[in-house]
Amino acid sequence: MPTAFWSTLDTRIGPFTAVVTGDGAVLASGWTADVAELTPLISPSLAPAALTERRDLGPVTTAIRRYHGGDLDAVADIEVRQRSGPFREHAWEMLRKIPAGSPVSYAEYAALSGNPSAVRAAATACARNAAALFVPCHRVVRTGGAIGNFRWGVNAKRWLLHHEESA
Repeated sequence: MPTAFWSTLDTRIGPFTAVVTGDGAVLASGWTADVAELTPLISPSLAPAALTERRDLGPVTTAIRRYHGGDLDAVADIEVRQRSGPFREHAWEMLRKIPAGSPVSYAEYAALSGNPSAVRAAATACARNAAALFVPCHRVVRTGGAIGNFRWGVNAKRWLLHHEESA
């Protein structure tokens, strides 16, 4: 892939950085001001040859602002590109179908992903998700409702779940 673009925005949780292709698909994103934390998450088959900072990423920037402002569906139509094996790619697609404000357990997520006994594989799909927010892995919690882990911190996950519950 030739050049990808990145930008960091201030959000209520803290800085949020997104890396996008020239046609606007998200390759990686998360609550960090350091793009170097995101680039290792991008599949080698999608890795850009160069990264260029932009102040505005068009629809991606708009979606990030709108989501943090309360429009929870603003990120749903943004294209995401991630590569892995068939189960993980399907599991990431299923994450995008979990409605805001309706978190599911890892066991429920495994069932949604087509293999109810693959709870660990489902948890790994969450952990390997490069496109946080756009692929909402924060909507998966432990059985019983405990927050569980999140690459960007438990406090960020708690804020996201509360933001979605109250909207």
